[in-house]
Amino acid sequence: MNYLERYQFWCAADLPEDVKAELAALSGNEEELKGRFGSDLQFGTAGMRGIMGVGSNRLNRYTVRRAAQGMAAWLVTTDLPKKAAIGYDSRHNSQLFAEICAVAFAESGIETWLYDRLAPTPMLSFAVRKLRCGCGIVISASHNAGAYNGVKCYGPDGCQMTDEPAAVVTEKISQIPFFVPETKSFDNYMAEGLIHYIGQDIWESYYETVLAEAVNPEMLRTAGLNIVYTPLCGTGNEPVREVLGRLGVNITVVGCQEKPDGDFKTCEYPNPETDAALNESYKVALTAPCDVIIGTDPDADRVAIAVPCGDGFRKLSGNELGFMLLDYILKARTARGDLPEGAEAVRSIVSSPLADRIAAYYDIEMKSVLTGFKYIGGEILELEQKGQENKFVFGFEESCGYLKGTYARDKDAVVASMLVCEMAASLKNSGMTIIDALEALYAKFGYYLAHVQSIELTGADAMEKAAKMMADLRENVPVTIGGAKVTAVRDYKISLATDLETGESTQIHLPKSNVLELLLGDRGSVIARPSGTEPKVKFYYTAVGKTEEDAKALLNACAAQMAQ
Repeated sequence: MNYLERYQFWCAADLPEDVKAELAALSGNEEELKGRFGSDLQFGTAGMRGIMGVGSNRLNRYTVRRAAQGMAAWLVTTDLPKKAAIGYDSRHNSQLFAEICAVAFAESGIETWLYDRLAPTPMLSFAVRKLRCGCGIVISASHNAGAYNGVKCYGPDGCQMTDEPAAVVTEKISQIPFFVPETKSFDNYMAEGLIHYIGQDIWESYYETVLAEAVNPEMLRTAGLNIVYTPLCGTGNEPVREVLGRLGVNITVVGCQEKPDGDFKTCEYPNPETDAALNESYKVALTAPCDVIIGTDPDADRVAIAVPCGDGFRKLSGNELGFMLLDYILKARTARGDLPEGAEAVRSIVSSPLADRIAAYYDIEMKSVLTGFKYIGGEILELEQKGQENKFVFGFEESCGYLKGTYARDKDAVVASMLVCEMAASLKNSGMTIIDALEALYAKFGYYLAHVQSIELTGADAMEKAAKMMADLRENVPVTIGGAKVTAVRDYKISLATDLETGESTQIHLPKSNVLELLLGDRGSVIARPSGTEPKVKFYYTAVGKTEEDAKALLNACAAQMAQ
């Protein structure tokens, strides 16, 4: 079908009056019709994400139901437990979509557990493992703007779904017609016992598990640590404050962002990677006692921090917080002598290689994996299968995602917030600030500065534009970037690394992925990666210098050249 045929198909369906009214309002608006009906919303390894509204290329009760029906159709053909867990965040329609998914599972005879209130994404990962489910779903668009929502899909290990089952689910979805009515209501399935609410015991088990990951919690008892915290109108408010409160942290909450708000009126783009996400926190921290500002995104899997600096505040990048937490954990465990033999940490390929130098300093292995926390989870699974999961020390992504422990297989802002407070308290007790410790790491290992540039594309052919951008870069690799010579190319799409000086090629032993890395010798790198769910291409820059000025100059030159 073309977009007009899809639109007419929807108009002809027996749908509620409010949906029919929204469809009628689109008549004659060609651009809007192309955007909403030009294709079906894509399902991938991260599930699917999109703008909410009527249309086959929008997230609504019909596209969500098809996705859940496809998940159910896949699960019943496997040997996995016929059980599922579902969580949801504070976005508009999240609870409705969660209940729609629960009904779709119940229709296939799958016993389903649903969180009875807002819960962070990592708590869903935890519940999948704790309840021994065959799969899980979180209704969330993570850090996107309020117009978006999404369906994140998880496998039995608590990791986001991998390529092979996702491909099966995609095929199952394609065979399911739109607008198949529900056989019974959510309440009826609840009464029959096929759908249950997740009880407080799971919440308490999660809290105890997170608290057990503390490194030096006693530091918090004596430091008198003061934090300003914002949940950015999302799911972190309850669990973050509960965990930190039990440890004795003094918390001032940003009042205008404390309660759930699907419109995110005080933070249009609730992404803690951006400085603007903490604007309201800065206002509060000017008058409240504050050692650290902590912000978690709407589904509380990402966390960012800022600290007082001069007359204002300095926000740390995701990379900086990642390698600082790594150093804090390794230093403390080395001092105690409880680092296991063969210990390892894991980072994504787009995260700072400064972490590699820190790991080497403490004589542990740093593994690099593809972008997506499921790949870090995959490394944990490999260790678990060998009975060696205790060797996993820490995992992080530059996009403000961190995990200590193996209880979940996704990034967890709750445990990360606890570790931030511990680290800050430890430094405060020794007369140092977080900025002091950060500068000490740079002085010791070199200035590794990073920058992420996101190119967002528009139009019905936006995904095709993104693909062309990647193809053009592969065909025309620059000789130099920012004045630094391109010495090697790593093409993860064909699993080949090529030394441009010798012409020698070696295999890359990672799953194939549409990622291109251009290495600048020992001066840094540029990595290009298209999004799997949105029409955008991200460029990740790393610049290395002996001084901050050297690194900044190279970073700016690289970004300026690539921007052309």
